[in-house]
Amino acid sequence: MTSDYNNKMNTAFSVPEPSSVLLELATSARRSARDLSQTSDDQRRFALMSMADALSFRASEIVEANLDDLQRSIEVGLGQSLLARLKLDETKLKDAIEGVRKVALLPDPLGLRQLSRQLDDGLLLERITVPLGVLGVIFEARPDALIQIASLAIRSGNCAILKGGSEATMTNQIIMSTLQEGLSSSVVKPQSLSLLRTRHESMALLRLDGLVDLIIPRGSNQLVRFIQDNTRIPVLGHADGICHLYIDSEADLDQSLKIAIDSKTDYPAACNAIETLLIHKDVAEIFLNKATTAFKSLGVKLLGDNESRSLGIRNCATEKDWESEYLDLTLAVKIVQNLDEAVDHISRYGSRHTDAIATSNQEKADIFMRSVD
Repeated sequence: MTSDYNNKMNTAFSVPEPSSVLLELATSARRSARDLSQTSDDQRRFALMSMADALSFRASEIVEANLDDLQRSIEVGLGQSLLARLKLDETKLKDAIEGVRKVALLPDPLGLRQLSRQLDDGLLLERITVPLGVLGVIFEARPDALIQIASLAIRSGNCAILKGGSEATMTNQIIMSTLQEGLSSSVVKPQSLSLLRTRHESMALLRLDGLVDLIIPRGSNQLVRFIQDNTRIPVLGHADGICHLYIDSEADLDQSLKIAIDSKTDYPAACNAIETLLIHKDVAEIFLNKATTAFKSLGVKLLGDNESRSLGIRNCATEKDWESEYLDLTLAVKIVQNLDEAVDHISRYGSRHTDAIATSNQEKADIFMRSVD
């Protein structure tokens, strides 16, 4: 999560009362949610396509605003991992817009009959999918996340009140105004999406039970726990992404190396990038002979336990490293005796986010998938 939230959570802080402006914004979202819940599949598809068209039309303005955010963040010394999340260049924006169009083409998530059971004569119990209503989403310094969250909310018939990291203020503001412009050419009201501007507003959001149906915080454990402890609104929260890749004794090592490199270097600031590499002792020497050189050439710093350091890794991993989410080009490496030890390590230090096994043995793969949450 962004530094401004984390710093505030480190001090005594009470949840403020919502301002009249915030109450009016949430009330408007609540009214819009009722109308949105009555829209058809085609109407919501059209709304998303209109949002995508508007983003495409104003793409150069969005990229320009992002450059201003980046420059300001560089000047104040924002870390590299957050800068990577903040950056929204033409390619990244184009992918985000394409993502909106793909969401529009997804099957309608509403009106699905998930359960139908006759309890008695003339008494039928059914469970049918409906919108939640109004979502409050607090997310990190990723302006493309605003686009993703907004498109998923509208597709599923939900209004959304959003608050992004302060680092992306300029980018988020122009994206939101653009999305609302797109909605204005559809039957979906522009008020279905709104953007909070200050930390005070996002914290006051916690008091809007009755107007907001679900809060989704995307950030540090500290932030998620604070929100869970300070609101009566249901919270869907997951914080750290301490992810693992286990290289089994029966793995294709060339394939495993490609997986490991991609999982660490493709987007190291992503929450599903691996932070710990577990290697079976029987293949550790052969694998690390290739891996250490490959990772070094890509700028990855390897931290190893005693066994892996004896095989060429120079830097020492401490107990803290097993429970660290680096979000950059740092990778902890541990040699394990067998599958059970790998699973035990993941169970102890993992965050139940994204973990993988590389093996050609289907039975081991099945055991791993059943054992790892």
